[in-house]
Amino acid sequence: MRASTPRILIYSHDSFGLGHLRRCRAIAHSLVGEFSELSVLILSGSPIIGSFDFRTRVDFVRIPGVIKLRNGDYTSLSLHLDIEETLAIRSSIIEHTASVFRPDIFLVDKEPLGLRGEVRHTLEQLSRAGTRLVLGLRDVMDDPEALALEWARKGAASVVDSLYDDIWVYGLKSIHDPLIGAGVSEASRQKALFTGYLRRDLPAAALAAPFRSPFGSEPYLLVSPGGGGDGAELVDWVIRTYEAHVRPLFPAIIVLGPFMEQERQAQFVERAARVRDLHVISFTPQIESIMAQATAIVGMGGYNVFCEILSFDKPTLLVPRVVPRREQAIRASLAAEAGLVQVLPIDHYPDVGAMADALAALPVRAPPSHAGVPHLLDGLDVIGREVGRLIARPQQARLAAAGR
Repeated sequence: MRASTPRILIYSHDSFGLGHLRRCRAIAHSLVGEFSELSVLILSGSPIIGSFDFRTRVDFVRIPGVIKLRNGDYTSLSLHLDIEETLAIRSSIIEHTASVFRPDIFLVDKEPLGLRGEVRHTLEQLSRAGTRLVLGLRDVMDDPEALALEWARKGAASVVDSLYDDIWVYGLKSIHDPLIGAGVSEASRQKALFTGYLRRDLPAAALAAPFRSPFGSEPYLLVSPGGGGDGAELVDWVIRTYEAHVRPLFPAIIVLGPFMEQERQAQFVERAARVRDLHVISFTPQIESIMAQATAIVGMGGYNVFCEILSFDKPTLLVPRVVPRREQAIRASLAAEAGLVQVLPIDHYPDVGAMADALAALPVRAPPSHAGVPHLLDGLDVIGREVGRLIARPQQARLAAAGR
């Protein structure tokens, strides 16, 4: 039996970083704002999900966290359990939640089978119940050859072919198609809906209490390495440049991110305190307010920061990572080709002169809107229209369409 009001269940494995959680939260908030009776439940392994505010009719179930080791293996984040026990607990919570919640749509973020296959049984269970199964993908996943090997090893490509009803790509096909070379069938590629990027707005809390810059009315740059777990080189490079006083630069606010090592955070805070035009913030869940007031932005090229750059229309310098995935480097290169951003390769680290030149030129660069890319930020609107179409269909029509 279906629920009397529409429901969407979103799965986000969130083993590390902020990207998956913030993307899923943005989609959920947009949908409940558009559909007055819709409820959205997010399944997440993020250890900091409780730090974020959620709109009415959006809630979350926190599953035990895991973290990826340098050798590629996973381990439990907090519990003294081996990874198989942790995954068994996670799978059980996911299956039971789905069974009780009875969603009309199950949206899986990025990983077709979930972490180590933990949503396979839930996908099969919901498929039999007539739930619409949707895979949500970033505009860029990884180098196509690497992604094809990964998906073949995990059996992900066959699951995309056999189980998923739809694929939502949160980007534009004119910029990049992440399914090219991924090993999925042509039929699966036909399932793909390119939504455009996900627009970000100032949250209500930021509107009620705007960010107060430590530099008063002076213009400033925002430096954001996203979650911060792999952003130490970027932050070190920026601080080195300000320490060197090579040339006059706008003041800068650096938001380190919650996943940067505590020792590195302490070092950066200490160094920045000795430089007049630097201010460091360890973490804020409302970075949009700082971004909206910034003159320009320096980032690494992660998906969420990229969406915010486009949304707040700021001249941007990207310094993308190249390991363990080339996702950021590919996105940055494509965005530069489209005239949306400037790029400084991480290969130039720690060349202070190169960073000083890039930072000095940044405030007078053209913002992304000057590139004139059509439908760039239509993502949430397109998703809203698609959800409206899907939840309007009665269960029997969904079952028949899926051939179940």
